[in-house]
Amino acid sequence: MRRGQILRHEVIVGVERRRFWPDEMKLSILREIGVGGATVTDVAQRHDVTRQHIYQWRRQLKDKGLWPESKGVAFLSLDASELPATCKLEPTNSAPAEIGFANGRTLRCPPGMDEADIMRLIRLVETA
Repeated sequence: MRRGQILRHEVIVGVERRRFWPDEMKLSILREIGVGGATVTDVAQRHDVTRQHIYQWRRQLKDKGLWPESKGVAFLSLDASELPATCKLEPTNSAPAEIGFANGRTLRCPPGMDEADIMRLIRLVETA
């Protein structure tokens, strides 16, 4: 070392970003998606991971057989006892109404269905 030369050292202080996530923890986090309308972004922020981690975990767990494969259309059982049967099915050429939800679910209603009944079904699907 020469006289007058300054040596510099950099000290990094903070949380180590590389973490280990057991499969059980990944499954638990993945199951939070859709609960109460929680999106992938919401869940990722809650657990301080990126959205890409969530998608990567889902793919890895599918490959291991720990996460179920998507079966396409799924039907939900709804308690519609308070829903009056006032659905009016009128023969028309119009297509059924299709409503997409943020949680990935889709509601299809026949043409001519009463607006109040559609609103009740929307509330049931959102809370199911």
